[in-house]
Amino acid sequence: MTVDVVIIGLGYVGLPLAQEATRAGMSVLGFDINAGVVEGLNQGLSHVDDLTDADIAEMVAGGFRATNDEAEIGAAKVAVICVPTPLSDDGGPDLRAIEAATDAVARHLRPGMLVVLESTTYPGTTDEVVRPKLEAGGLVAGEDFNLAFSPERIDPGNEKFGAKNTPKVVGGHTPACTEAAAAFYGRFVDTVVRAKGTREAETAKLLENTYRHINIALVNEMARFCHELGIDLWDVIEAAKSKPFGFQAFYPGPGVGGHCIPIDPNYLSHNVRVRLGYPFRFVELAQEINSQMPAYVTQRAQDLLNQDRKALNGSSVLLLGVTYKPNIADQRESPAVPLAKHLLAKGARVLFHDPHVGSWGALGESVTRVEDPAAAAAEADLTILVQNHREYDVQALAGAARRFFDTRGVATPGERVHRL
Repeated sequence: MTVDVVIIGLGYVGLPLAQEATRAGMSVLGFDINAGVVEGLNQGLSHVDDLTDADIAEMVAGGFRATNDEAEIGAAKVAVICVPTPLSDDGGPDLRAIEAATDAVARHLRPGMLVVLESTTYPGTTDEVVRPKLEAGGLVAGEDFNLAFSPERIDPGNEKFGAKNTPKVVGGHTPACTEAAAAFYGRFVDTVVRAKGTREAETAKLLENTYRHINIALVNEMARFCHELGIDLWDVIEAAKSKPFGFQAFYPGPGVGGHCIPIDPNYLSHNVRVRLGYPFRFVELAQEINSQMPAYVTQRAQDLLNQDRKALNGSSVLLLGVTYKPNIADQRESPAVPLAKHLLAKGARVLFHDPHVGSWGALGESVTRVEDPAAAAAEADLTILVQNHREYDVQALAGAARRFFDTRGVATPGERVHRL
């Protein structure tokens, strides 16, 4: 029995895609090599922030099914690859998951199939890595099967934009491939944007995140000198964003996190260095600035404790919120990890609280979780708001704390309340 689409990789990208395709009445098969994920999904259990168990149950009731049987890929009219691409040791993308997924599709590729890569990577991956593997069996892209790239734009925790109402960029190996991909996504996505080709679609994703990376670095650097000059940067941003054109507000913080901002621009920088032999200086400078923010927050923490005649060494520091974004449990690349490591290296006793994190695996037993953030803030020498979850009454926590350092610009500054 054929299915409309098999989605390979059932994480934070693939699962919302499967949800919208199922809601649109398509027959959807999910493939993942993790047997636990497959079993859980078929039982109606979610493992990502943006979908609840009820959402998964609704998908299953609508015909969605997960499998780890590679042979079932061959039953699909469309195969969409949504696997992770972490950074490798040399700073480029680790393509092993893409290569493995492509090999699996290649072993079951049939004439007329559409294959789409959604995993973020460097420009040229679809044409130089994916296409040769798919064509190794004799079928030709653009003639016997369709091949395209469509960058994922999932924003975990975003309650306004999801897979359906976020415009979908598609770029095919040929114009006909583009149209085939556009027709597929057009069945369950409101707006489809056609790019010139696969490389343009790949680069569009990197440009989006590089833009954010660089502008976050700009305000992070401004935060440092504004503090030294006695200027309230948060007030500056509020004033600047009153301009109805020519300005978009970005905000400083303790560092950048998630899979996109700290990682994707490096794909572009690495590609430029390898192919052209010179640096992408904007990206590399932004990376340098943003990666220094946890150390800067640690220095500010040390300075604040000095005001109480306390050394950071031996002081208790409470971190509030250790995920990379507010209101979700996702800890990927969270700046709270290097921040905690800097504090520990200087001898601090680090405590943490996060309503979404029961066990902070990245730090093991080096840090202690507290159950009551207000009580812990009243006892800690310094409390640092790292992530502003909606569950936090920041003003109350700041009022309870001996000294409070707000890296998110939420609390009202005072004698013992300080902002980044």
